Amino acid sequence: MCIANSVGAGRPNHRDDVKIVQLMLNLNLYQLIPLAPLEADGRFGQFTGDAISQFQSRVLKMAKPDGRVDPNGQTLKKLRAGIPAQMTPDKMQGIFLHAPEARITKFYSALVAKMADNAINTALRMAHFLAQLGHESGDLLYTEEIASGEAYEGRADLGNTQPGDGKRFKGRGLIQLTGRANYQAYGDARGKDYTTNNNWTLIATDPNLAVDVAGWYWNENDINQLADKDSVNEVTYAINGGYNGLDDRKRRLGIAKCFLLPG
Repeated sequence: MCIANSVGAGRPNHRDDVKIVQLMLNLNLYQLIPLAPLEADGRFGQFTGDAISQFQSRVLKMAKPDGRVDPNGQTLKKLRAGIPAQMTPDKMQGIFLHAPEARITKFYSALVAKMADNAINTALRMAHFLAQLGHESGDLLYTEEIASGEAYEGRADLGNTQPGDGKRFKGRGLIQLTGRANYQAYGDARGKDYTTNNNWTLIATDPNLAVDVAGWYWNENDINQLADKDSVNEVTYAINGGYNGLDDRKRRLGIAKCFLLPG
């Protein structure tokens, strides 16, 4: 589902719903020239209401625009249909709805490039990938596990066989790489060393690596074929090893589909 409640004068105007509509209107501005871009702040006001009415009048050809966008209404369907096919920062902002603009700017180019490198190259694959990253990273906020990693100390199943490996190789990246063995495998795949000289910290501090390790994990575990089946449960299990946060992952996937798949 794109929005949970109606947006418009006298409607609930929940912040997330309003922001989604604002971003969709901005993605349709080529149909609304010379209308200026809206500030996608999640606040419903005159400019947002006027833009909805303009869209209804000029694109839907409504004789009497009602200035509202309903969850299953024609205005929303037409907004989705008018979103250009190519990835844009506004699309990315819609998918990572609560990410500060600076985080979108920081990760945008890397996400576009690394999705292409890992054959995450259909709208459905991108929707699943970005929705999972949104959940795992808290809308691009976290590239390193908040916990110290001490709980991983001595975990032979993760390759943590040397003192200090738990903290040293705690989760990093937009899909968290965890354990010496996984850092070694990722480094081997990329021809780099991430197990010595504090190089493990680069997975969290370099945005290209934080994205690349997510793409590598996705590819290594053949998750594209699960995304092609549109199986959010199977994709979540492949990422999480369980179903933690499944409802949030489903919600994020629904929003991602709204921005990436035809209406």
